[in-house]
Amino acid sequence: MLLKAFIVAIALSVVCRWALGRWPWDYLRGETTRRAALRRARGLLGVDAGASREEVIAAHRRLTALVHPDRGGTTAAMQEANAARDLLLAELPLPGRDEGS
Repeated sequence: MLLKAFIVAIALSVVCRWALGRWPWDYLRGETTRRAALRRARGLLGVDAGASREEVIAAHRRLTALVHPDRGGTTAAMQEANAARDLLLAELPLPGRDEGS
């Protein structure tokens, strides 16, 4: 009986992976690390999920004007702002490129 339950559990796990693209235990972990990092980066820069490349760059400039070490900020805050900008820009298509090509 225990062996049958184990086989059914494995089969259901494989079906879940096949149908939904994720293992069942992935749903227990909550949000993915990348998604969480994107959410934090958007929050830090103050942009929404649909922000354009120009909006991300403008938000980064506003933030760096406040946190730059030459203006009383810290190196760590500046590095965090740069990392947030880089992460969000990496998610956007390159300028001048067709999304279909």
